[in-house]
Amino acid sequence: MNRWITIIIPATVLFACAPSTDSETTTEVAPNYAPQDLLAKSLPEIAEALQSGEVTSESLVQDYLARIEAVDRSGPTLQSVLAINPDALEIARALDAKRAAGETLGPLHGVPVLLKDNIETKDNIATTAGALALRDNITGRDSPLAAGLRNAGAIILGKANLSQWANFRSNDSMSGWTALGGQVRNPHMLDRNPCGSSSGSGAAVAASLAAGAVGTETNGSIICPSNVNGVVGFKPTVGLVSQQYIVPISSSQDTAGPMTKTVKGAAMMLNAMATGDAKTDYVAALDKNALDGARIGVLRYSQGSNEDILGLFNAALAGLEAAGATLVDIDEFEPQADNFGRKSRDVLYFEFKATLNDYLADTPAAVTTRTLEDLIAFNEANADVELTLFDQSIFVGSQEMGDLDDPAYIEARDAVQSATRENGIDALLAQYDVDILVSPSGPVSPRIDPINGDVWPAWAGAGSLAAIAGYPHLTVPMGTVHGVPVGFSLMGAKDQDAAVLSMGYAFEQGTLLRAEPQYLKDAEARKEIARAMRRITVH
Repeated sequence: MNRWITIIIPATVLFACAPSTDSETTTEVAPNYAPQDLLAKSLPEIAEALQSGEVTSESLVQDYLARIEAVDRSGPTLQSVLAINPDALEIARALDAKRAAGETLGPLHGVPVLLKDNIETKDNIATTAGALALRDNITGRDSPLAAGLRNAGAIILGKANLSQWANFRSNDSMSGWTALGGQVRNPHMLDRNPCGSSSGSGAAVAASLAAGAVGTETNGSIICPSNVNGVVGFKPTVGLVSQQYIVPISSSQDTAGPMTKTVKGAAMMLNAMATGDAKTDYVAALDKNALDGARIGVLRYSQGSNEDILGLFNAALAGLEAAGATLVDIDEFEPQADNFGRKSRDVLYFEFKATLNDYLADTPAAVTTRTLEDLIAFNEANADVELTLFDQSIFVGSQEMGDLDDPAYIEARDAVQSATRENGIDALLAQYDVDILVSPSGPVSPRIDPINGDVWPAWAGAGSLAAIAGYPHLTVPMGTVHGVPVGFSLMGAKDQDAAVLSMGYAFEQGTLLRAEPQYLKDAEARKEIARAMRRITVH
């Protein structure tokens, strides 16, 4: 395990002075790929422009649709948007009319957003999870989070592509691929993995194809694509956002969450998406001085060994200290549960079979696959489309599991939750007397590999701890490594969503390290890499 000594710097050093590992200028962004005018702005800025009358919702939707055509369907062909809401322009006109009449629905009035295509809406769009079997799954009902966004005035612009079945079909899967949508591309470097499963949501937000997007996470599926696409992603405490009418994996770990360019944008979306009677105003809770006096637990044991990531991480930590935080290194931690990895996997297998069977039983009659067993047979019958790149080993393994009253399931669920909750995050916060835990959000993204599937470098970060516990986790951009983004993670205790967002906001406001995508073909489009890759003739 690597042990690092915290670097102390004068308090006068600003976050923005954190060094970048990028030593040379990259290839210039193609003019037709770079977002122009308001599309280059963040969600809060777009909402303000709509409120002031600087722009109408109709013209904004038209601009986003044109950009999706130019960047997602043509040009670099990101394939991050799976379907467009055919009524988006009509909805925008109606919202403009309401505003003109003095009727504003809420802070998101007229703001176009994308939903991951496992989230139902009452719009005339199927909810497919990227699978051929669900191509006719038009339910005509809003998930509670979609209804919340709509009630706040947001326009559901369309559905974002994803990793098929939220990356829970095969142990050898390729992140960002679906049978219906093809392979999502990372807008920073097109041959790099966009990560799963909310890959389309992350890539679309980074490429300015919507003001914000919603992703879902079971174990890393909001944080990882936000990390590698260079955007803000927030995984709330499980239960804060209703999971009703979302294609499920896990009743104990699933949650939807916002993905945007800024923490404030994420907080605005969360205000609309959160359910329950006693709602917190997550925007009002943001404080740029939230780090002053805070005690931060640094998960050194999970920081990895990549020198580029470590350089950015240590610079970020120095910035936290400059903002008034006290850092406490945590050098060791291991979840205390026998066969932790197997049990955490088994919990998902058990819950997937049960929750998916319930979901499929409630789909429209046009959906002929009514059980997981039906799905397995459907994929085998359509193997030329569904099974060309990878198998359905997770489907098969889940089908072999019993019901949720099986003692093996209950024992495994209780064991992994205890290891990550009272004996995990809660114990670390108490033992080291810290307010939150921080780490890198993940490794530098590898290349997309349709032959081997996902082949990731040694992992950095501890996101699985928050995912299995069901606790809040925020990632904020902390820079790039040769043009590929990496993020900074903040995790907290159950229901400490507002505190995690506020400290992440303080970090973000002191750094402003989000990088605009460059749409590079590959790493050799970088001057320093291209030069290093060329043969040198020695005389």
